Amino acid sequence: MNPRKNTNSIMTRKFTKIIATVGPASASPEVLEAMIKEGVNVIRLNFSHGDHATHETTVQRVRAVDAKLGTHTAFLADMQGPKLRVGPMAEGSLLKAGEPFTIRVGQGEGNANEAWTRYAHFAEDVKPGEPVLLDDGKLRLEVTDTNGKDTVQCKVVHGGILSSRKGLNLPSTDISLPSLTDKDREDLAFALTLGVDWVGLSFVRSAADVVDLRERIEAADSHARIVAKVEKPEAVADLEGIVDATDAVMIARGDLGVEVPMQQVPMIQKRIIGLCQRHGKPVIVATQMMESMIESIAPTRAEVTDVANAVLDGADAVMLSGETSVGAHPVEVIKAMRDIVMEIEKEPHIFHRSADGRFEGEQPDRFVTDAICYNACDLAERVKASAIVTMTFSGYTAYKVASQRPRAFIYVFTGNKAILGQLALCWGVEAFHYDRMISTDHTISDVKSLLRREEKVGDGDYIIHVASMPIAEAGMSNMLKISRV
Repeated sequence: MNPRKNTNSIMTRKFTKIIATVGPASASPEVLEAMIKEGVNVIRLNFSHGDHATHETTVQRVRAVDAKLGTHTAFLADMQGPKLRVGPMAEGSLLKAGEPFTIRVGQGEGNANEAWTRYAHFAEDVKPGEPVLLDDGKLRLEVTDTNGKDTVQCKVVHGGILSSRKGLNLPSTDISLPSLTDKDREDLAFALTLGVDWVGLSFVRSAADVVDLRERIEAADSHARIVAKVEKPEAVADLEGIVDATDAVMIARGDLGVEVPMQQVPMIQKRIIGLCQRHGKPVIVATQMMESMIESIAPTRAEVTDVANAVLDGADAVMLSGETSVGAHPVEVIKAMRDIVMEIEKEPHIFHRSADGRFEGEQPDRFVTDAICYNACDLAERVKASAIVTMTFSGYTAYKVASQRPRAFIYVFTGNKAILGQLALCWGVEAFHYDRMISTDHTISDVKSLLRREEKVGDGDYIIHVASMPIAEAGMSNMLKISRV
């Protein structure tokens, strides 16, 4: 039986998850509820905008919606990171190609001849001949001289209007800012008190950045996991190390497409998705997916194809930014994205397995569990099972099973409430709180009845069960069983 017909909830009818950024357009309880009903699985709190009180209100409202709908929506607290910007600019500041342009360190209003940046080490870090990109690369300068202290002389290579507080990218410069700025550390401490499930680390340059963040999260005694955002050439160079160190990856194509040649972004996206699948790590495709719907009621055909290709490539989640935070149609864009996702998920070839029959990211101490997870997917394929059910405390088996992209939906039963939201990011997974584990047979029977009542499975469906024996000890998964509803 096709599991898509076995559900009474749109949110569980798709494998690929949807992340929505909350902003002024989507902050009301009514819009939040509508978006979650239409298929949002993860709420992104963008700490580049909004104050702490605003984000706290959003969390409270989403949790109220979850309590009403019985959903488990995840929270992704996205740190701003060392995002460089120019300061205020006079209206109509036109930079002309071939003309000189000065960038000063400090605060002031810029004009057609100069701009200001609050990045204190700007003049120290840049060198003559290096490019300076403004406004997502729309304007391009080249450094001609620097006094190493507070003034950098440039030549305009490609000009245009420079507006206030536009981004400043240095793709060839080794900047001295850490991945977590002073602002980020304050935002992180606050986000962890809200109980967020995921923390987005912006402008990651190496695995060491991820390790530093993990130490801070552990010191705060938080359950939050890490999403490493790939948007720097240094991150592309250290992909293996970053994927190994992090819990999930976001392909942040906006700054990535400015920091590396834009024509390289599509293959970088495919490479990262494949690498994350082999390591059993969720991967998010982000930026400009449905950007025209900030104003338009319908996406462009190119945007439809972009979302479709992310699903075909095997992304765990697709993300919306301005479309839901400041756009005119926050609920309609969710509907449109959901419809694209579900249409592409009718294609049988999106469900695939590791060609060599093993997980690249196998851990020696998890060898038995890894083997059980792999064979659960193999068995599900052979009997055309509608569901793979896993009992877990850490969520490990859910990520491992999901990385194999089985045709069956993955239902996770756990006594650990902390992972219910986290798993909302994971492909094909729906989590349930369950703490009545008595015996293996009793638990399997009880879980099967619960899924039947929730209309996740129907009469005659096969279910694959992954668990540990004895089940009450919640140890390493070492049992695989098939049952029929």
